[in-house]
Amino acid sequence: MKNCFIKTFGCQANKADSERMAAHYKSQGYTLVDDWRKSSLIIINTCAVRQRAEDRVIGLVRNIDAYFAEKSVSRPKIVVTGCILHLPKKELKRILPTVNEFTNLNLKIGFNENSIRQDKKHAWIPISSGCNSFCSYCVVPYARGKEISRPMKDILCEAEKLLSQGYEQITLLGQNVNSYGLDQLTIKNRKLHLSQPSVELDKDFYQSFVKRSGNTPPFVLLLQELSKLKGLKKIYFMTANPWDFWNELIDEIAVNKKIDRYIHLAVQSGSDRILKLMNRGYTVADYLKLVKKIQTKIPDVVFGTDIIVGFPGETDEEFQATIDLVNQIDFKIGFVAQYSPRPGTAAFKAFPDDVSPAVKKKRWEKLDKIINKDNLNQRPELKL
Repeated sequence: MKNCFIKTFGCQANKADSERMAAHYKSQGYTLVDDWRKSSLIIINTCAVRQRAEDRVIGLVRNIDAYFAEKSVSRPKIVVTGCILHLPKKELKRILPTVNEFTNLNLKIGFNENSIRQDKKHAWIPISSGCNSFCSYCVVPYARGKEISRPMKDILCEAEKLLSQGYEQITLLGQNVNSYGLDQLTIKNRKLHLSQPSVELDKDFYQSFVKRSGNTPPFVLLLQELSKLKGLKKIYFMTANPWDFWNELIDEIAVNKKIDRYIHLAVQSGSDRILKLMNRGYTVADYLKLVKKIQTKIPDVVFGTDIIVGFPGETDEEFQATIDLVNQIDFKIGFVAQYSPRPGTAAFKAFPDDVSPAVKKKRWEKLDKIINKDNLNQRPELKL
């Protein structure tokens, strides 16, 4: 029988990718099953942001191998996709020698494949893939490639279809949602450090389905067009980066009640030196200025963030600076991670991993407790 099992590791983007993979394989005649022991095809959609995520993939494959070897029956075909593909094929075969195929299913399937979703009220909608930021610690640009924005008309069509099926809430997904559409624009004098870039819209790209023109950032245009759709009650988005969090975006959230008041704004560190080594493109002062600007315009805003502890060379004083920053901002959720060296990244090549695992764990525990204690129980919607 053509049964297919899909295992997903990692972020919301991977979950959305797996929903499209499920629809694709069902259209190919496969029956989706929730137990790999009953499957003839096993798809493993991987995360590689941390070594621990890769270790979980390796562990799963070994468990599958051991199970079928013990049963003395032929093992299902295993296909590995997702962010672990940043590794060279030779390395993939070394760490996962029994995998039958390594392939970029996202590239094969594309944005517009139907999705099979478990939730019937809320849906993930990818608006872009890849990333152009090249933070020094991050493997995503190597795993997912350059940033490519999905045409706005396709996003609107998917949202309209979801609403016709009874969906009421959507989350827009991208490595940096507020840079949506910039790969389709002519950029003039764009600078980092939260300055307001001047953009000229590619009218051939937008004019057919967006009536506005001028210098409105494409992501703001997308939010405005989605908000016109009847039946759509709530729009979430993640993840946003500080360096191009537009003034127009702040203004739109302030007046548009369909947009959720939760903003996930990754900071990563409270040390300017570490931020520079991370190639984040802003300072702590920049970040705080932006937060203050958002709070002034949107008094009921709720912030979440991402933070890495134990980045190469991080001192106790620099970790304390991160705690000081966290204490200035009432984050309601923080995804705190221990630094993990990723082969191929700038940080892996340039900096020794010189903060001990014990120190990383201690810092992680302390910061996670400060930010996340009881917060998820108070605001369960943040689990989105």
